[in-house]
Amino acid sequence: MDKKLINLALQGGGAHGAFTWGVLDRLLDEEALEVSAISGTSAGALNGAAFKAGWVSDGREGARENLNWLWAKMGAVEDMRMPAWMMGMMPGAGAVSAAMEYSLPVTMSGAVTRAFSPYSYGPFYTNPLLKIVENFSYDKVCAEDAPRLNVCATNVCTGKIRIFRGEAIGAGALLASACLPTLFQAVEIDGEHYWDGGYTGNPALYPLFDADLPSDIVIVNINPLERPDVPRQPQEIQNRINEISFNSSLLRELRAIDFVQRLLKAGTLGEGVMKRIHVHMIADDPLMAEMSVASKMMPNPYVLSRLKEAGRIAADKFLEAHWNDLGQRSTVDLGEMFN
Repeated sequence: MDKKLINLALQGGGAHGAFTWGVLDRLLDEEALEVSAISGTSAGALNGAAFKAGWVSDGREGARENLNWLWAKMGAVEDMRMPAWMMGMMPGAGAVSAAMEYSLPVTMSGAVTRAFSPYSYGPFYTNPLLKIVENFSYDKVCAEDAPRLNVCATNVCTGKIRIFRGEAIGAGALLASACLPTLFQAVEIDGEHYWDGGYTGNPALYPLFDADLPSDIVIVNINPLERPDVPRQPQEIQNRINEISFNSSLLRELRAIDFVQRLLKAGTLGEGVMKRIHVHMIADDPLMAEMSVASKMMPNPYVLSRLKEAGRIAADKFLEAHWNDLGQRSTVDLGEMFN
């Protein structure tokens, strides 16, 4: 069977990145599927770095083991399987997330972040992600071997996106990509300061347009594009503001792709002038619409486990429905999305 070659675009979303963990875990089951390049932001960058380092070390099993290691560090319990009768009695991940959102610790932390900046803690400040990212094998993360890794961050002073590649990817780049400014101090790299890449590219798609890369981009989306209801509670409003903000850069790039593909189809652009791109998306918007910002910020072992499971299921459905489309056509109707 011929290999299917794809690029991955991995969104950020804090602990909700466990959904992407599940997607990647399922994709690794497919021997005929290989990842040529990854563009990741925040949790997507962490997932991408873990995937690549593991892949370079020991192929599929190495990537799976490294992803499991990453999420164990983030708070996941390796095996939370339960008898069917017990699982049926457990609340859904959305219900647990909602309960966390209105809990006293989350309410208090929200008040603290509005009253104090991360610079208020002086010498007592630490970034909790540092203990995780400093243990990545950067000789493998930065290796020239495929998949090619791109990490997105936002320059605080210029507001421009920066893509870290190759040897430029270190602990600082991963911290920068996941640096929410209300929680963490800006990360300094080479005299410049960076915040979360989600503000300018969640994730950036253009690094995946290189001529030597395959045409298929599979976006793993963990921030719902649409919600059925208008948010009314303070937490709901803030959550939706974050989702719209972090999806805006992705939607802009998708609109640009749609414009170019329509020009190619109409013959306005000659073949070879611009690249044909096939866009795919793996997501579970109904589930993510039930989740709150609280479970992004406070990893819960049960929620992480359910998100991983949901990611595997979503990837399985995608592969079943669209395996034959890979390399042939887009499975996201961009025209319908923007009209």
